[in-house]
Amino acid sequence: MEESKGIDLPKPVKEGDVLEVTIESVGGKGDGMAKLNGFVIFVPNAQKGETLKVKITSLKRTFGVAERVDQ
Repeated sequence: MEESKGIDLPKPVKEGDVLEVTIESVGGKGDGMAKLNGFVIFVPNAQKGETLKVKITSLKRTFGVAERVDQ
């Protein structure tokens, strides 16, 4: 039996954190995807190659969601 299921691993960000990310790819629903220490962060309406300042709006077990912050 795999013990890691259901255990929340430490995340490199918290809700409300503001950080700069580079969009590495675009997901199936059109959201930009960035990674921070292997942790995926989805950013709506972002394009591959963009470097953005974002604010973490929600965290799930395996990924986070962020919104753009005007610079």
